[in-house]
Amino acid sequence: MSNENRCFAAAVQPVAQTVITTPSTGLEAGDTLIPAADREIPAYWARPAGKSNPPIVLVVHEIWALHEHFKDVCRRLAKEGYLAVACDLFARQGDPGDLEMEEIRKIVARVPDAQVLADLDAAALWAAKKGGDTKRLAITGFCWGGRITWLYCAHNPAVRAGVAWYGKVEAPVTALQPKHPVDLARELKAPVLGLYGGADAGIPNDGVERMRAAIRAAGKASEIHTYPDAPHAFYADYRPSYRKREADDGWRRMLDWFRRHGVA
Repeated sequence: MSNENRCFAAAVQPVAQTVITTPSTGLEAGDTLIPAADREIPAYWARPAGKSNPPIVLVVHEIWALHEHFKDVCRRLAKEGYLAVACDLFARQGDPGDLEMEEIRKIVARVPDAQVLADLDAAALWAAKKGGDTKRLAITGFCWGGRITWLYCAHNPAVRAGVAWYGKVEAPVTALQPKHPVDLARELKAPVLGLYGGADAGIPNDGVERMRAAIRAAGKASEIHTYPDAPHAFYADYRPSYRKREADDGWRRMLDWFRRHGVA
């Protein structure tokens, strides 16, 4: 495995040739530790160098935790003027970096939603202390993190907007995951833009339609956009699922959503 590929989880090797690398030129960026309730958790952050009071975007990873793709997403957002921060939200339960999928799923199953939401609160507080503007706070997440994006927008009234990339909206309830996005439509405190693939084998279209109906019934300003032919993880440029046209359009929609709701 090359040194570059070691920055990605083993379960997603080999890394696709479409992988995007965003330079840190003009940015302050790097690894850090964020004080949470019971410990410090690893994180990565990026912001435009010399820009005061930038808006904050929390970036939430997939089930492979915090690897190079999400660090690059932080740099991409920083290039757009945001202070972006991504935490390793599995830090207490284990490191999926070198594990196979069966073992990774065991780690993810042990992660309580309440812990994740509290850690994101800690990340927002940390970003504020780094000079970010908490009055312009947003969140975006991918796959596992897409589900968390919906949950966080029902949790934190300070969030201005969220963008959930192909996040699961329905699942069996467990003690650690007592509610899912479809259960929380009426509790959303910030508008969420959901970006989904119509050819996603893991998130059925009928479930996405139920989420869309729940939003409509709740009278919320959230929206869902579906790309009919896109598979799951169409934004993940380091994976074969990447679809450049849909990924670029989704990124544009995300930035427009943030501007529209007063984040930018």
